Amino acid sequence: MKNTSHTINKQHEDHGTSKSLIIGFAYSIVLTLAAYFLVVEKVISGWVLDATIVTLCLAQITVQLLFFLHLKNESRPRWKLLIFLFMLGVVVILIAGSLWIMHNLDYRMMTDMSSMKNLQTQ
Repeated sequence: MKNTSHTINKQHEDHGTSKSLIIGFAYSIVLTLAAYFLVVEKVISGWVLDATIVTLCLAQITVQLLFFLHLKNESRPRWKLLIFLFMLGVVVILIAGSLWIMHNLDYRMMTDMSSMKNLQTQ
């Protein structure tokens, strides 16, 4: 007879324990609130704020990957990693393409200031 309790426990471990999910949730809340308060309370500004927000973002991504997507303790981590890298590539292409389009539209739609002065004088 096959040991089904071992199989059920193994599946449960792959999806995380309640303790690991609560720890991940707590980290997520703390990182989100830290970013929120840095911006709202204007504790720092300029490039330091940008760098801090990006650092908190990367920490948030790491927490999500480890605690909720369970990339650290999968039975087939290569497949999950390949799927994640493909998804990351799609997201990077989507974001870069959107920024490129918005920059291009901004460049093409901006009216030259000298032509604005000519319009005001006429």
